[in-house]
Amino acid sequence: MKLPPGPKTPSWLIGLQFESDPFGYMDAIFKDYGDIVTLMFGSTLTIYVSNPLGIKEIFTNTKEITARGELNLGFALMTGNQGVLQLDGLIHKNRRKLLMQSFHGARMQACGRRICELTEKIISKQTFGKPFVAYQTIEDITLRVGIEVVMGLTEGKLSEKIKHLFISIMRYGQSPIDKILRNIFGERNLGRWSPQGYLLYLQQELFQLLLTEVEERRKQADFSRADMISDLIFAENETGQSLSNQEVRDLLLSPIFAAGDASGTAIAWSLYWIHRLPAVRSRLLSELDSLGENPDPMSIFALPYLNAVCNEALRIYPTQLFAFPRLVESPVKVMGYELNPGTILLANIYSTHQREDLYSQPKEFQPERFLEKQYSPYEFLPFGGGSRVCIGGTFALFEMKLILATILSRYELELVSQRPERPKFGGLICYPASGVKMVVHGLRQNKGQLQPLVSGSF
Repeated sequence: MKLPPGPKTPSWLIGLQFESDPFGYMDAIFKDYGDIVTLMFGSTLTIYVSNPLGIKEIFTNTKEITARGELNLGFALMTGNQGVLQLDGLIHKNRRKLLMQSFHGARMQACGRRICELTEKIISKQTFGKPFVAYQTIEDITLRVGIEVVMGLTEGKLSEKIKHLFISIMRYGQSPIDKILRNIFGERNLGRWSPQGYLLYLQQELFQLLLTEVEERRKQADFSRADMISDLIFAENETGQSLSNQEVRDLLLSPIFAAGDASGTAIAWSLYWIHRLPAVRSRLLSELDSLGENPDPMSIFALPYLNAVCNEALRIYPTQLFAFPRLVESPVKVMGYELNPGTILLANIYSTHQREDLYSQPKEFQPERFLEKQYSPYEFLPFGGGSRVCIGGTFALFEMKLILATILSRYELELVSQRPERPKFGGLICYPASGVKMVVHGLRQNKGQLQPLVSGSF
């Protein structure tokens, strides 16, 4: 079997190189070996594909190449054993269909105003003239949207505690001391004071709180509520039976982690690029102003340049660097290479988005490219593709647009520093290394003029 080319670097060294500079490492691999690359991780043969035709072969050939749930068991610690990522076959299709109810058009339109209100409420707490970390603030907004709007948890102590646990889990392992301790203790659970033990403690706390809420909501049996918990409590599985409370709990986890982590990161990157490039900001503000005061959320969603800005942010630094893995089940050809069963295939989203034959000057932030060309789902795939494409991808874009529109239309912001923001790899996502430090100068009128205000918090 002739394999695609690739480095002979030991897997532990690949891990170090990737973690220190993920985008630089992938750029170098693409330059040296092309758009289909073989890497060995122990005895596991893994092939990364960043060729649109090759990605199409992977996503559409569901007979010889499967997207098995067992390939995602590494996420079970955070998303439960019965989360949508871990399921297969008819069960997987049924659960995806059930979750999609919370993201359809009518439901999105109904929660649009609430997203704008939450954004305004949280941004209004910033002190004028005082720097703040945009990523942390946006993460607060996106998690509240996920917990209060999508899941339907009312604002209060329970909602705050669940949000705090989600944030603690998402940020765990990112600090230098966490990484040192992880290297010392590894995956051993030595109680709450060891890295793995503390992570399990956070998980158990979160899982129990969510399970208790599901149990209470089932007892209430309120058919008038329109949110994800209600959808799942009253839903039927593929055999016509109700889902168990544990199944409902696990199905809630992935969408909320995605809402807080991926959406928050994408919006923070968008704010960075918009305020780093005056021409982009000026054109976007002009488009937003054209809607007048208090525009309908669906009108915001339909804005072409805002859509282009969001797409370009997701292209240049995609929150999901790779699509979920696929497994070769029987001999198959991909891009002319004969692959044997057991081979793992990964669509390399980042490197696909960096192809110069698709995106001229790929390192430059140029939203106009999305106004000039319609890209195929194998050329632009920020939410993955095939049977494992992100369920909430459309909602994530909806949320991005409404949060950005609310902030930009109402507030005059500026980056604290013009130094380039660097990506920092943390777990699955590349965050802005400094979190995008910004300052609010005041309220903004439609024509971009500041209203006279006394500096201070709202």
